[in-house]
Amino acid sequence: MATIGVLALQGGFAAHAKLLEGLGHETVEVRYAAQLEGLAGLVFPGGESSAMLKLIGFSKLWAPLNAFAASGRPLLATCAGLILSAKGVTGPSQDSFGWLDVDVARNAWGRQVHSFEATDDAGAMRMVFIRAPRIARVGEGVEVIATYQGEPVAVRQGPLVAASFHPELAGEPALHRAAFGRG
Repeated sequence: MATIGVLALQGGFAAHAKLLEGLGHETVEVRYAAQLEGLAGLVFPGGESSAMLKLIGFSKLWAPLNAFAASGRPLLATCAGLILSAKGVTGPSQDSFGWLDVDVARNAWGRQVHSFEATDDAGAMRMVFIRAPRIARVGEGVEVIATYQGEPVAVRQGPLVAASFHPELAGEPALHRAAFGRG
C-alpha cells in the first residue's frame, strides 16, 4: 500500500491523516527530510504560514520539499499550504516555494473571527474557511476545480492540488481523492 506523508511541523496535520486513513491510505507524519523518501504523495496542511516557513527553515526542509514537488508525486496543499505553494503572496508578502502558478492574498477571506463554513458553487464540496487566502490570479496552466461566490477556491496544476479552505475540518474527502485517489 502506498504511503502518503503529512507535513507535521505545525497546523492541522492530524485531521488530514485521519481523513486519508478513512480513504484507505497509510500515512506518516513528516518532520524530517528522510521521511519524504519513498512517499507516494504529500499533504502540505493549513496552519500559520509564517510560522511554517520558520519551522521549514529550522528543520532544513526547504530543498527536500522542493525536490519532492519536482519529482512529480502528488501534493495536496490547503490554506497555509496554498500560500507556501503559490508563485506570488501578498497581504503581506512573504517567501513561498512558487510551485503553483497562482497569486494569493493572505487572510483575504477574513480574520479568525470571520471564519465560516460553506459549500462550493457546484454544491458538491463542504469547506471551512479560517483566515483563508484568496486566489487573486490563476496562471494559464492551472485548472480551477472549485469556486465559491464565483471565485476560485481550489485549483490543480499537474500533480499539485491546492485549496484556500480546510477540507479536512469539514470531513470532506473530494480533494484528497483528487490528489491521491482511493475511497
